Amino acid sequence: MRIAIAGAGNVGRAIARELLGNGHQVLLIDKDPKALKMDSVPAAEWLLADACEITALDQAKLDGCQVLVAATGDDKVNLVASLLAKTEYGVPRVVARVNHPKNEWMFETSWGVDVAVSTPRIISALVEEAVSVGDVVRLFSFRRGEANLVEITLPDNAACCGKTVSEISLPDNASLAAIVRDGHVITPKDHDLFVAGDELLFVASATAEAQLKSCFI
Repeated sequence: MRIAIAGAGNVGRAIARELLGNGHQVLLIDKDPKALKMDSVPAAEWLLADACEITALDQAKLDGCQVLVAATGDDKVNLVASLLAKTEYGVPRVVARVNHPKNEWMFETSWGVDVAVSTPRIISALVEEAVSVGDVVRLFSFRRGEANLVEITLPDNAACCGKTVSEISLPDNASLAAIVRDGHVITPKDHDLFVAGDELLFVASATAEAQLKSCFI
C-alpha cells in the first residue's frame, strides 16, 4: 500500500517508521527544509512541498496513494490537505491529526476526514477505561460509518454475569467485537459465558451506545 504523510515532524516520521516496518510504501511531505531529516527514515520517499497546494500533490502523485495521513502540527493545514486528498484525488482513506481539541468538530467527512485522531481524547478515554467499571466508555470514533468503539468492564453484580452471549439481546446497530479476560482476547461465540471483570469491546452507533449499559449492567 502506498501512503502519503503530510508533515515530516516527530509524529510524521514515527508513523512512517511504523508503516514501513509493516511493509508499506511511504512518502513524507513537508514544506520546511529543516523537517527533511532523510537519514531518520531512509527507506521513505521525501518531498519538499506544501501539502495544501495542488501542484505539490500532483508532484506527490497522490492519486496513486491508498491513504493520506495529515500529521502536521497545524489543524488548518491538516484540514486543507485532507479535503484536497479526498475531493481532488479520491484517496480512499484519510486520517487526520487533531492538535487542538476545540477544533475536533471540524474533522469530519465534509472536510474529507475519515478518521480523526485526537491525542487528548485518546488519553482521556484510556484513563476512563482504566478506572471505570460498569460504565460505557467511548474509546474511538469511526467517522465514515458514524460508529464508535466502546468498552464496558463488568462489575461483580452485573446482570449478565453467568449468562451466555446468545442470551443477551443487543440493541440495533451494536456488535460485540471481543471479550478481554485475564489478558486474553476471546472472539465471542454464542455459548461463551460473561464473568465479572470481563472487558467487553463493542462497535456501536451513538444511539446504541447509550443502550448498552442497560443490556449488560
